[in-house]
Amino acid sequence: MQIIKLFPNMIIELKKPHPCGRKDFKILRVGSVCRVVCLGCGRDMDIDRLKLEKSIKKTNPPQE
Repeated sequence: MQIIKLFPNMIIELKKPHPCGRKDFKILRVGSVCRVVCLGCGRDMDIDRLKLEKSIKKTNPPQE
C-alpha cells in the first residue's frame, strides 16, 4: 500500500457517503489521527489515518 500525501485544507472524496449524503470532506489536521469536516453538514470527526487512506476515492489539491 502506498502512503497518500495529505495536507490541511485538502478536499477529499470518500468511497461511501456520510449520513447527510455528501462524499466530500475537508482535512483540518494531519497526523496518525486525521481530523476531517463534512462539507455537507459541517460535522467534524477524527479518523485513524490508515482507515482514512483506505476510504479515499479521489483527492483535490489544497485550497487557500
